[in-house]
Amino acid sequence: MGFSTTAIHAGNEPDIATGAVSVPIYQTSTYAQDGLGRHKGFEYARTQNPTRSALEKNIAALEGAKFGFAFASGMSAIDATLKLVKAGDHVILGDNTYGGTFRLFSRVLSEYGVEFDLVDTSDVTNLEPAFRSNTKMVFVETPTNPVMTVTDLQAVSDMAHARGARVVCDNTFMSPYFQRPIEFGVDIVVHSTTKYLNGHSDSVGGFVALNDEKDAEWIGFIQNSVGAILSPFDSFLVLRGTKTLAVRMEAHDKNGRMVANFLAEHPRIERVFYPGLASHPQHELAKRQQTGFGGMVAFETGSLANAKKVLESVKLCTLGESLGGVESLISHPASMTHASVPQEKRESLGITDGLVRVSVGIEDIEDILADLDQALS
Repeated sequence: MGFSTTAIHAGNEPDIATGAVSVPIYQTSTYAQDGLGRHKGFEYARTQNPTRSALEKNIAALEGAKFGFAFASGMSAIDATLKLVKAGDHVILGDNTYGGTFRLFSRVLSEYGVEFDLVDTSDVTNLEPAFRSNTKMVFVETPTNPVMTVTDLQAVSDMAHARGARVVCDNTFMSPYFQRPIEFGVDIVVHSTTKYLNGHSDSVGGFVALNDEKDAEWIGFIQNSVGAILSPFDSFLVLRGTKTLAVRMEAHDKNGRMVANFLAEHPRIERVFYPGLASHPQHELAKRQQTGFGGMVAFETGSLANAKKVLESVKLCTLGESLGGVESLISHPASMTHASVPQEKRESLGITDGLVRVSVGIEDIEDILADLDQALS
């Protein structure tokens, strides 16, 4: 089946009891059992829920994975994935990663004996010297948040697998519509479903998709043991979102390209970060492993004062954290999403005080451009 057909139908079988086309919200904490040890596949809602199960089948199918697990947030999904490593293990972490992911490694996992090194994975030649005998995982984002560098997933996967390490990819920015990392050898894909998969800025959640049965058993065990599950209502909201993922992503991509081109020609912008621009140093790589470029654009204004003026002058774009909703959101990575990253490290990555990030929504493009133009003016 094609992507849109899968998005609409995978996991979305009509309800057996009523024939309901939309999967019902099974808002229950437990289930009646027919007898001791005899039940209908559901015992307790932390362990199983029909609404969550439908979502897990849906997103796993979209990523081309056999197994899927829905969590209460993107960070809880990443945390569960990182429980595949233990004290004394080493992880190679892409140096330009979401601030929350960096915080999890630097402030939490390091306290429990997990070793990690930050590596610029956009150049695969940086990877080889970073591997150690105890390296068990390579964790990358591509494109990165917020400066949109791209990692060659096939090259990283080949290198890691030759050394016995798993590869994990945060695919939040692209969604499975524009990028399917498993097709390039990646072992595990993680998402913040809060973003494009939900698409309506009304739910917080996370997801893990993978094919390895042993790893899937452990992720499922962690999901049940820790209990950071996605609620039935949030599962319902994300299921609603994935049904329109294809049409939304096409609209985000169309608007994102036009915003990036507009900013690239604007006299008050010093630099634009968007893989869809021919000037992007990894434009050709992005074209090879992505089927689109999406709606995430960052641009350099030159100073904190300039960024502040833009951020406080927009009228249509909403100043706020997060991304991937139908409405355009604008943010200041240095003080918002990446505040937990040390300033020196931020600046070395290009996350300056003058950097502004836009999650381009699906409003009429003329209105988005007019808003950015008046703010920049």
